[in-house]
Amino acid sequence: MNLARAVHFDESDTFVFATPARTGEWCISGGFEFSNWTEADVTGKARQAFANGWFGLETGGRVTFVGVMQIEPSEVAALTDLLAQHFVTYYGAPSVEAARPVAQEEIAQMVELCDDHDQNTILTVSRELTEAGVREAYRVIQPQDAGLDQFAVHGSVDE
Repeated sequence: MNLARAVHFDESDTFVFATPARTGEWCISGGFEFSNWTEADVTGKARQAFANGWFGLETGGRVTFVGVMQIEPSEVAALTDLLAQHFVTYYGAPSVEAARPVAQEEIAQMVELCDDHDQNTILTVSRELTEAGVREAYRVIQPQDAGLDQFAVHGSVDE
């Protein structure tokens, strides 16, 4: 099973996002944050997060590039609980238990996207507002000889 980790090739994300994701943290699309946005919301650093930011599950920060890496089922379970708690804290979900199915679906969608690609594949996301809501598109950069483990190290979400 694969998921995506935040990758930084330089320091640009620290300048363009209000809260940058931490290098190596697990990420999902995070398009849910923009579900009720209008053109008026798409300004400044929020615009950059909307336009092409992946959502870091540990920090709630954003990152431009993610790399496909193997993840263990126990890590997925811990990240699901973390995201469910995020929904309670920031979006008013009534409880972690009520938010868990939505969190599971968000992470499952990202696992499905990542499982379609080899490890070390780099992904980018782009979003636009349409009359039907937020439209996401993904770009795939095929892996090269170097592994992403030099940029994104396996670890615990408790670190």
